[in-house]
Amino acid sequence: MLTPKSSRPTPERLLDAADTLMRTSGLANATTKAIAREAGCSEAALYKHFANKEELFVRVLMERTPNAGPLMDALRAGSGGPGVEEVLADIARLASLFYADAMPMAASLFAAPALLSRHREGVRQIGAGPHLVLEALAGRLRRERDAGWLRPDADPDAAAALLLGACFQRAFFLHFSGADVVAPVEEFAPAVARTVWAALR
Repeated sequence: MLTPKSSRPTPERLLDAADTLMRTSGLANATTKAIAREAGCSEAALYKHFANKEELFVRVLMERTPNAGPLMDALRAGSGGPGVEEVLADIARLASLFYADAMPMAASLFAAPALLSRHREGVRQIGAGPHLVLEALAGRLRRERDAGWLRPDADPDAAAALLLGACFQRAFFLHFSGADVVAPVEEFAPAVARTVWAALR
């Protein structure tokens, strides 16, 4: 019989366990059975609180990754006024750190096509997915354009893809090649923001 590891509520223990296993074993190897065992409860109890493993993954990303909340707050905010370049630099910094934290957890999925397909469908079922960050930044840039801080012909979707694509690439290089091949995030983020802003203002 399984015994609780602590007096913490079951959903919190499951999130703790998912966080630990996804970061140490990767998403592909962090099964619901292993997560439940680590949390000291049954697999059936896991499904009482979470729709699927994908919901656990999204909750770990959004609640246990330090830069996720601040990033989403920055993306959802109103117009930055004359400080748009600084706003973009902050978003680039937060996105770079978020992708660097998230990439190792999700990378194992890409070696298992069937699992990746199930994960994609599971994430879609709960209305989540990596595209939401891109859409949120495009929406933020659209608000800046509507407020008159961007050129009328500026393309928010392309600009969002350029900025976040650069942040994602930095995270990939950081993990694949090492910290010595990427600029420190304090230098990288303002440089990317400055370049994107030059095309938008």
